[in-house]
Amino acid sequence: MASKLEILEGLVKPVTEGLALEFWGVEYVSQGRHTLLRIFIDAADGVTLEHCEAVSRQVSAVLDVEDPIAGEYTLEVSSPGMDRPLFTIEQFKAYVGQAVSLRLRVPYDGRRKFTGVIKDVEVDDVVLLVEDHEYLFPIDSIDKANIVPRF
Repeated sequence: MASKLEILEGLVKPVTEGLALEFWGVEYVSQGRHTLLRIFIDAADGVTLEHCEAVSRQVSAVLDVEDPIAGEYTLEVSSPGMDRPLFTIEQFKAYVGQAVSLRLRVPYDGRRKFTGVIKDVEVDDVVLLVEDHEYLFPIDSIDKANIVPRF
């Protein structure tokens, strides 16, 4: 059985691609009565407000028909930004050599948060260089990861 996140991705991705935009990822946060669906999109020439509005209108219509979220929810559509979240192994591959901050689902070596440089990606594992130590994290063990922007 597909998870709620997989169902939402399956509904949202075709909409964004149909609008000639890159589907970057989805965050689904349900805390009590407050539910947030955040969709990240990207475009070669940058994401505009019009892109976000178009995706929001189209996705709202699809969600109204399919009704995958019980009750009320807030829908946000955004570009990934400078501190872009990384969702897939392909996204990690694209940012090898970049600094990333990540949080694990369960602690490793007594901690869940790591900040370092993506050294490599091996099949479904991310190699993270933290100071002088390499860590190998399976993609499924990563709860959240964001690029650390350089100014």
